Amino acid sequence: MKLQFIEAGEIVTTHGLRGEVKVLPWGDSPEFLKEFKRVCIQGKTYEVEACRIQKTCNLLKLKGVDTQEAGMALKGQVISVFREDTDPETIFAAELMGMEVFAGEQCIGKIEDVLDYPGNLVYVVRGEHEYMIPGVKAFVLSTDLDANRMEVNLIEGMRSDED
Repeated sequence: MKLQFIEAGEIVTTHGLRGEVKVLPWGDSPEFLKEFKRVCIQGKTYEVEACRIQKTCNLLKLKGVDTQEAGMALKGQVISVFREDTDPETIFAAELMGMEVFAGEQCIGKIEDVLDYPGNLVYVVRGEHEYMIPGVKAFVLSTDLDANRMEVNLIEGMRSDED
């Protein structure tokens, strides 16, 4: 199911005296946050005046956060981006949680976890049995966020309780 907000990272500290906040991004790289002109923190929308990368983090200057004290007040908060500001073709792991998974016409369970391995994602599906399904085209035939449904192709060895 499409979410209104996608959690993108955590504010870990401030940077400088003018209210910049340092964000540890939760995505693949800090480049992701550079795309956004607005973010949401604790239900409040902030305009992003500037975003730059420092090593593995982002330094964000948020409109209205103009002092080190104001930035420090946001420390530890989760920063979210608006789903409508992202590429509509992108599917986020958070949107897959709880999605029903079908092999043919049979529902085999729901996605309970998404594991991020170097080669690809692996979806943990639990129902009557547990399945580990690689997130590649050979096995994931379709994903429909609106219908909350994924179609998969199962092969021997995906069921984790098989001998």
